[in-house]
Amino acid sequence: MFYSFLGWIVEVIDLYVIEGKFVNRGFLIGPYCPIYGKSILLITLLLKRYEDNIILLFIMSMIICTIVEYIGSFLLEKVFKTRWWDYSHKKFNINGRVCLENTILFGFGSVIVIYALNPFINNLINLLPDCLLITISIILFIIYFIDNIISLNIILHFSSSFKNCHIDETENVTELVKKELIKQNKKLYNRLIKSFPKLKILKRKKNKNVKNN
Repeated sequence: MFYSFLGWIVEVIDLYVIEGKFVNRGFLIGPYCPIYGKSILLITLLLKRYEDNIILLFIMSMIICTIVEYIGSFLLEKVFKTRWWDYSHKKFNINGRVCLENTILFGFGSVIVIYALNPFINNLINLLPDCLLITISIILFIIYFIDNIISLNIILHFSSSFKNCHIDETENVTELVKKELIKQNKKLYNRLIKSFPKLKILKRKKNKNVKNN
């Protein structure tokens, strides 16, 4: 949860530098981006044995984080028929899902986490009584669980708003849906649009029966 929150802060600052305004990043309503938490959890569990080899730790971290990001992009696209982020404009990208720039940043970030942040966080956690730590964990899990249910429902409704659209061009259908959702003035839909400025709604194949009729 800590790294999910820290990842959210990084995303917010990054977009603020680009857009010059605050945007609540991520799919969830709360201030956390779980992909960061999951990536750091994997790195902590899988790469602890490589702590004495910073070069290998750096390389392995890049690989793990890049795989997580690629799989995340792929699954979200297949489930919701939407490309939520796109690195096609950056050099050395793979299908627009991941890019070398982010991969390198993941490596540096992971090294900082393993050598600096993890020891610091563990020391803080060890100061808490077990009963308090368990209580905090349960509360955070309940909040996170409820947020996932609400956010998933929002995204499913978001996706249903363009499922019957038969425009072929990805750019055109994306702009059409964005304008329509903004007209509806639904804050949570608008938050998704602002949170993912590179969002692209993928073109759908026309229904042959509709075409023939």
